[in-house]
Amino acid sequence: MELGKWALGLWGFCFPFVPGFLCWEITFPFRSMYCQLSDSCACAFQAQLDNLELDLYRHVYGQHLAREVIVSAIRQFTENHAPVKPLVLSFHGWSGTGKSYVTSLLMRNLYREGMKSSYVHQFVPTLHFPHASQVHTYKERLKTWISGNLSDCSRSVFIFDEMDKMHPGLIDAIKPFLGHSHVLYGTNYRKAIFIFISNAGGEQINQVALEFWKNRKDREEIQLEDLESNISRAVFNNKNSGFWNSDIINEELVDYFVPFLPLKQKHVKECVRSEMSSRGIELRNEIIAEVVNSMNFIPEDERLFSKTGCKTVSAKLDFSL
Repeated sequence: MELGKWALGLWGFCFPFVPGFLCWEITFPFRSMYCQLSDSCACAFQAQLDNLELDLYRHVYGQHLAREVIVSAIRQFTENHAPVKPLVLSFHGWSGTGKSYVTSLLMRNLYREGMKSSYVHQFVPTLHFPHASQVHTYKERLKTWISGNLSDCSRSVFIFDEMDKMHPGLIDAIKPFLGHSHVLYGTNYRKAIFIFISNAGGEQINQVALEFWKNRKDREEIQLEDLESNISRAVFNNKNSGFWNSDIINEELVDYFVPFLPLKQKHVKECVRSEMSSRGIELRNEIIAEVVNSMNFIPEDERLFSKTGCKTVSAKLDFSL
């Protein structure tokens, strides 16, 4: 198959991307039209919102804001039979605070196959868009690929991970899909969900959490209004962010900037307990304490927030055992 050419076959079509070829299936002449117009589209879509809320409550620690915002946003969006635009969520916070884990829980409660569903599409900049010199090519392929997958299923989800490693300007290629237009490129795309994941904005989130602690306020008092504008400005002005000077931010196409707060020691302890339970290990307080004490916290004097969240818990547990 010659690179740069479309491949058309009996069952579908695909085009070269980085790496390899990205394809979508055509299984029935009227499937895409039916999928766009009908709520019973055969996309294996199943919005189990009560289960989602329960999963977030049971398995995600210290993230009251993320839990409230995500459940509310997904509920309003999926219960609206004629949304005026796609749902656009942007997850922000330090590494290890649960952004990717929450995304996987969300997909598990939207599709039977979760992240493995053929209607869930994940992009990683270092894998799919590695070369800055090819940004223009990536833009064109990205638009075409999203349009093709939305033709197959209007209930598709597109996840852009590690946005802080995205080449500036690249993400604006998908701006036409995020607005209020009824039809784009012959595709009804208003039922799609776009999720951006980034560490950018983490410093601003941590600063607000620290100020609440210094003022002896409970972290559960932190509201979305305390953080959203700070996050938006931070990612727009950060040259290391894929949203740097982005039209998506400038034109306010992101519905919710979802903050993931830094984790305190009690939250990390919950992560250790969860990890031990998942391995069938007896919960021993001395092991839990040893794992937590071996991790780095800031500020150093107060040891208030974990620098890596729960990301290194598994490795630290291995060492302690």
